[in-house]
Amino acid sequence: MDVTQIYARRFTPDLKFRRNLWRILCTDFFQKLIPEESRVLEIAAGYCEFINHIRAGQKFAVDINPETRNHANADVNVFISPSDNIEGLADASVDIVFVSNFFEHITREAILATIREVKRLLVPGGKFIILQPNIRYCAGDYWMFFDHITAVDDRALVEALEINGFRIIKNIPRFLPYTSQSRFPKFLWLVKLYLKLRFAWLIFGQQALIICSKE
Repeated sequence: MDVTQIYARRFTPDLKFRRNLWRILCTDFFQKLIPEESRVLEIAAGYCEFINHIRAGQKFAVDINPETRNHANADVNVFISPSDNIEGLADASVDIVFVSNFFEHITREAILATIREVKRLLVPGGKFIILQPNIRYCAGDYWMFFDHITAVDDRALVEALEINGFRIIKNIPRFLPYTSQSRFPKFLWLVKLYLKLRFAWLIFGQQALIICSKE
């Protein structure tokens, strides 16, 4: 499957909004989870909206799409690589791994292999942060994208993490809306407000946020 063409069609028309959206998500939420001196890796970085906006001591991005290099800021080290075999990064070389909207694109075997690769890369006690469409709450629209192949439930993902040596710190089954193309507020001030109003997550949230650590 040609990910370059698919992602260009899907994301390019909305790229300016997505970058501003992720700037707010990083500044107002994710940065609180990530010390600024951390070594941070984003897997399936795509257009680098997260890794470009997060503040960190060292920043790494992994994706199979060669276009990722063209979107990464100068302080981001990019590896064009599959998620389950990232050559060039040593064992226990990063403090935090972040992945967003990725596991639905790969097989269950590849999900497990990626989890094991993340475990290899993290220092003991390092955090793995996962933002993931939750099939429990977005089943009606889950298959709206042609490259979705695996249905992922937050409870099943927690199980997969735990049996592979991760300790769950927090599981928020309903966090963000499913996609910025659907129910996500298009006014950026509403995004900032949404992050503060946790009761709104229970209404509109269709993506799970799981934070875990390497035992």
